[in-house]
Amino acid sequence: MGRQAMMVVGPAGSGKSTFCFTMQNHMLANSQRLPPKVINLDPGQERTEEAEGKFPFDLDVRDLVGVADVMEELEFGPNGALVFCMEHLVENLHWLEDGLDEIGGSEDEYFIFDCPGQIELYTHIPVLSTVLRKLQSMNITVCVVHVIDALFIDDTSKFISGALLSLTSMMQLHAPAINVITKCDIKKDTNLGGRERRPGFRAGFKLPPGAPATQVLDALAEEEARAERL
Repeated sequence: MGRQAMMVVGPAGSGKSTFCFTMQNHMLANSQRLPPKVINLDPGQERTEEAEGKFPFDLDVRDLVGVADVMEELEFGPNGALVFCMEHLVENLHWLEDGLDEIGGSEDEYFIFDCPGQIELYTHIPVLSTVLRKLQSMNITVCVVHVIDALFIDDTSKFISGALLSLTSMMQLHAPAINVITKCDIKKDTNLGGRERRPGFRAGFKLPPGAPATQVLDALAEEEARAERL
């Protein structure tokens, strides 16, 4: 089947790491190919004993460079340190190539990349797109999975923001993409505060054909009026 991979992107806190290891367990149980490998590309993840036990990455960018070390040594802020780390990764992509060959070593491999959530890494600076092109140059077929928290489908403005974020990642990364809503198991039938969700915007805003833009504008106006009453 060849070497294949998915790059899991999305906002911070949207459940990317949990999704990666859930996919790994699913593929282990249902696939005849080699066990998929999970690679951490987020140098900002906290390194705790609990996290190490929950997310045992097969390859970890923090072994190359980490945000905490950069903040301490260069006195950068969190965002500046993250950008520095990712640019350092881009300058040392041979580390990634050698690491993938070491943990893989076959032509029938599947890699799952857990990416950082900061949007500037695939909008303002072409870090993740550079990594993706490197993977493609290694004859790895890559798809992008954009995950977003289920709470984003509650309010119209949040939904539009999430949709635009997803569109931005697809435009910048230039790879086949799919959108996944996470944390659906904790989503209730009502919005926060107990109000019922607007009809027509349930389950990902499946608007009827004909006038979707009108319904979106109406929902935005209603949301703005509701906020003014708070």
